Amino acid sequence: MTKEQEAMLNRINLYAEQVMADIDPQKTRISVQLEKLKPIMETIASEQGRTLEDIFIEYMDLASECSVEKAKQVKEDYLDFDMEQGDLYKSH
Repeated sequence: MTKEQEAMLNRINLYAEQVMADIDPQKTRISVQLEKLKPIMETIASEQGRTLEDIFIEYMDLASECSVEKAKQVKEDYLDFDMEQGDLYKSH
């Protein structure tokens, strides 16, 4: 992920925190969530001379990539923790 892509993702996520503070993402349809994000995506598209669809697709790709990285990190942290716990049991 480039710095520009990271900045765009962070900008959209900060906006999402403001406009969707009262929305439960687990119970709210994706289409409703995306509709809430449309104004910031339109702004970014205009600033970059791109289409709304391009911004939407890139956002979804970046959000997915970020989600995979977070899941990977959680798994690695869990495995590290599990190994440390195993070492504690072996030492007693």
